[in-house]
Amino acid sequence: MTAAPMLAPVRPAQSRRTGPLGSLYAGNSRAVIGRGLLATRSTSWLIVLSGFFEPIFYLLSLGIGLGAIVGAVTTSTGQSVPYAAYIAPALLAVSAMNGAIFDSTWNVFFKMQYAKLYEGMLATSLGPLDVALGEIFLALLRGGVYAAGFLIVMQVLGLNLAWTAILALPAVLLIAFGFASLGMAITSYLKSFQQMDWITFVMLPMFLFSATFYPLSVYPQAIRVVIEILPLWHGVELVRGLTTGALSLPMLGHVLYFVVMIVVGLTFTTRRLRALFLN
Repeated sequence: MTAAPMLAPVRPAQSRRTGPLGSLYAGNSRAVIGRGLLATRSTSWLIVLSGFFEPIFYLLSLGIGLGAIVGAVTTSTGQSVPYAAYIAPALLAVSAMNGAIFDSTWNVFFKMQYAKLYEGMLATSLGPLDVALGEIFLALLRGGVYAAGFLIVMQVLGLNLAWTAILALPAVLLIAFGFASLGMAITSYLKSFQQMDWITFVMLPMFLFSATFYPLSVYPQAIRVVIEILPLWHGVELVRGLTTGALSLPMLGHVLYFVVMIVVGLTFTTRRLRALFLN
């Protein structure tokens, strides 16, 4: 009688991940991106386009309509610009924020809590950082498309006042990356759709008060300090400086703010996905 051959033990998917980050990253976030792009083909394009036209409506109604009454506005750097040219870069930053936040919160929440998509992904060789980078890239892509389209509209209307406006596109991608990273990190801790309303509750005041429609100098000092802590204000100031040509050293601080935001968001997202699905 011959002995039955011994079967090699089946290794879990996590142990097959290799690379500098070990079990956290398999270097295959493109698989998550590819899956997301295929799923986007079945999405209603009217929903996608709505995020692009919203800031344009604000620009036409307030920038051009109200701008005829307001006249010129002084920026934080002391530069006097037409009102439409003042709010246009702010709306550009808002457009990137909205596109990135929508994909990294509502879409991610559904995939995580209802479709159980990430649970299936992490049962393969993919690591939590693969999933995080893939989903954040999809959110970044949406925010970038919104921003590029709006930047073209600004150019057509003559609201880009300097050649440095071309640098607003990479700046907007940085802003979208920051919001997408932090948005996904926050979403990974939420348990119900009702809790998702808190995201809208935070975004709306940022949109209204982050020097979007009027200078920060109109506020009392205490309120001004709170607004300067919020990320959208940093994005608005960065993009406005580029589109108006008012370059200044504090713009590097705005860039650093979003770099830190990205690192923090990616770190928390990766740890949270690992805790939820791999432990």
